[in-house]
Amino acid sequence: MSDVDPIGFFEPLYVAAADGRDAVPWDRGAPHPLVDEWAAGVEGAGRSALVVGSGLGPDAELLAERGFDVVAFDVSPTAIASTQERFPQSRVDYRVANLLDPPAAWSGAFDLVLESLTVQSMPPAFHAQAITNVARTVAPGGTLLVVATARDEAAGLPDGPPWPLTRAEVESFGSEGLDTVHIEDVRQPGVPARWRAQFHRPPGAPPPPPPPAP
Repeated sequence: MSDVDPIGFFEPLYVAAADGRDAVPWDRGAPHPLVDEWAAGVEGAGRSALVVGSGLGPDAELLAERGFDVVAFDVSPTAIASTQERFPQSRVDYRVANLLDPPAAWSGAFDLVLESLTVQSMPPAFHAQAITNVARTVAPGGTLLVVATARDEAAGLPDGPPWPLTRAEVESFGSEGLDTVHIEDVRQPGVPARWRAQFHRPPGAPPPPPPPAP
């Protein structure tokens, strides 16, 4: 992957996985544990949700089980096709879309937005744009949940992908009119340190403008 093509890595990987020649390294076959824990007891009936970089669908399916009306997108057409084959009876609206150039209609449109490990999959030069585009999808009164691998800025930039996020990058999700609810530094034996952060757009806030073209 290069700074010239931040998303070119994904489609060939999902094609190879669909053909049985490779595996998708982040596919657990289950929701991310930090998302699953957060969603326990959450009631989504009558509320909309957007799942960013949905991969093969476990997080999106979890939110649908919690009652949300879910739109989930990935930049890879093969990922979306494989997900629809995996969950043929799904209520989730799976779509092909690019986080760096999302549909204008998504601005301020979702009561819950989940970003789990997607921004960090792109080179750091694209993080700020991707973070802004994620934040803009949250509706007035809505919630943004972010899960990311943690990086200590003093440790320098790793040779990704992925390129884990610094605390400052996670804090920057609280832009475009969002308030920071909390940022957790999750440390567990045997797994990389993670951020789990929650943001909220005040109910009376005006919806954000559509993102500019890349």
